[in-house]
Amino acid sequence: MSTSKIQTGLRLDETTYTKAKALADQECRSLNNLVEYALQKYISEFESVNGPIPVPEE
Repeated sequence: MSTSKIQTGLRLDETTYTKAKALADQECRSLNNLVEYALQKYISEFESVNGPIPVPEE
C-alpha cells in the first residue's frame, strides 16, 4: 500500500464544518485527520458487510 497521500478539496456546509472542527479539537486531532479517520472507519465497516471494494491496479 502506498504511503504517499493525495491532497483533495472538501466542501462542507457551515454546520457540519463547525461540528466536525469541535470534535477534532476535542480529540486533539486536525480536522483533516478526523475526516481521514472517519472515512477509513466507514470503509472498513462497509467492507465488513459488503465485501472488499475492488480497487483497480495502477
